Amino acid sequence: MIKKGSKLYSVLTGTCPKCHEESMYVNPNPFALMDILKIRERCSNCNTRYRMEPSFFFGAMYVSYGVGVAFSVAAFIISFLILGLSLTTSFIVIIVTLIIFMPFIMRVSRNIWINLFMNYDERLAKKQDSKDRV
Repeated sequence: MIKKGSKLYSVLTGTCPKCHEESMYVNPNPFALMDILKIRERCSNCNTRYRMEPSFFFGAMYVSYGVGVAFSVAAFIISFLILGLSLTTSFIVIIVTLIIFMPFIMRVSRNIWINLFMNYDERLAKKQDSKDRV
């Protein structure tokens, strides 16, 4: 299990990179296509701004390319090398894989990008814990 406080936790769950208490997205489901890129302005727990500057998430496009390549390589290895499908069929499998996982790839890329610039702060998470105790 991935522990709260690690970058991987924030990347995979889409939670605030500073406190890991709240989803950065209006709708946490990446397959709700109408809301896929709708991000909150600030975290309600620690008040972290998610949009540090205009066009901040354009950098996530570069990360998205790398994540897409990783998914493509995995689809190729599974379809061609493990299942023994033809090259043409493997190419179709790669395209279908990228289409199906596109929402997930977009969200994970944004999560990776913002986590490159922000770090978890245990004090901010404790702020939420103290609110819960009251």
